[in-house]
Amino acid sequence: MNLVHATTQSRASGSAHEVSAAAITLQGVRKTYGRGDSAVRALDGVDIDFHAGTFTAVMGPSGSGKSTLLQCAAGLDRPDAGSVWLAGTDLSTLSETALTKMRRTRVGFVFQAFNLVSALNVRDNILLPSRLAHSRPDRRWLAEVVARVGLDGRMRHRPAQLSGGEQQRVAIARALSVRPDVIFCDEPTGALDTRTAAQVLTLLRHSVDVDRQTVVMVTHDPVAASYADRVVFLADGRIADDTPAPGVDAIAERLAHLGGRRSVGGAAQW
Repeated sequence: MNLVHATTQSRASGSAHEVSAAAITLQGVRKTYGRGDSAVRALDGVDIDFHAGTFTAVMGPSGSGKSTLLQCAAGLDRPDAGSVWLAGTDLSTLSETALTKMRRTRVGFVFQAFNLVSALNVRDNILLPSRLAHSRPDRRWLAEVVARVGLDGRMRHRPAQLSGGEQQRVAIARALSVRPDVIFCDEPTGALDTRTAAQVLTLLRHSVDVDRQTVVMVTHDPVAASYADRVVFLADGRIADDTPAPGVDAIAERLAHLGGRRSVGGAAQW
């Protein structure tokens, strides 16, 4: 897909996704790592809604709190203060067991490192969330997801036999396999070349536009962020800006102003 076309498509889709329901809500969320003089406040009273059926990019300098925000929103980490609501449930009310079960069925994850199980083939990696949840997979949906990510002929291959782009597509198929309410992505294109990154981002965009899923993506790349309906900028654990569908240049300029890395079209600069 042409990157300019993708950016235009993404920005045009923003108005179509203006909905009132929040898939995720963070209220007064604070998170500190360490104690005393070595303490680092990763999140400092964050209030934000991520609306259902939208694509949000989260950006900011290193150490701004992006990954911590993602982890708290996804229930991978508990905040020190404040509340996180996911799919209408206050995560603070859940035990660790209940939280794990909820993540298996309501949340999908896509990471830069792919996080595939090397001993399993493509099919078994995609079906892993269903098996962990002891649920029977929807074979019709599985076939649709596999066709969508273009892996029909690779189902018996193991991760080591796949390219980086193919491994990331397996990770996206795995995330989609349980029809999650929210897909969280942490630098999903960071290890990919520009063309492959565009293919991955188009798949994520499609899951929002067609399946009405919610995507929250941490990224350093303004081009990747331009696929989103909205870009949230963090600095020092706080929201510094929240902008609907800015263009690539505007994203890069705002990120540079905050002291972040400019990574446009695969070329990273400081």
